[in-house]
Amino acid sequence: MKNSFLAAVILATASVAGVSAIAAPAPVTVGGAPMYATKNIIQNAVNSKDHTTLVAAVKAAGLVDTLSGPGPFTVFAPTNAAFAKLPAGTVATLLKPENKGQLTTVLTYHVLPGKLSATVLRMMIKAGHGKAMIKTVQGEELTFSQLGRRIQITDAKGGKSLVTIPDVNQSNGVIHVVDTVLLP
Repeated sequence: MKNSFLAAVILATASVAGVSAIAAPAPVTVGGAPMYATKNIIQNAVNSKDHTTLVAAVKAAGLVDTLSGPGPFTVFAPTNAAFAKLPAGTVATLLKPENKGQLTTVLTYHVLPGKLSATVLRMMIKAGHGKAMIKTVQGEELTFSQLGRRIQITDAKGGKSLVTIPDVNQSNGVIHVVDTVLLP
């Protein structure tokens, strides 16, 4: 009782003084690195050891400036392990300068305009009676559904990916880490 009274006095004093006594939430850790909501998508992604392939692909496609821009964007970020699931040689082929257009198509298929949290995606799935179809920046749709407590994404080819780390907030949107590369 004494501690709760003291806490109430501290909060009341801080409020009167115009100071917030409530600390900001701790950053989410992705790939061994903290992801800060005050940094943009690129500033955070380059620090994740689990996203080095994605970062290399974004650089090769010339999308660094776009994803560093104001957005907001919702990015479904495949891990290195997700890229490793692709057939042998696929990543190396996509990273070649002559395949920049195809690489850009694949990467922008992982981006939605606006900032959609996992909660909003779940509400859209519920409103759609178990499915939500959302148009990507690339122009085609992804299909979202629930698989237990996780969000599942189905691409145009019928491939399925799970959101493994939702709601990694950025200054220009949100990242949801996924376990499989989505293909238009």
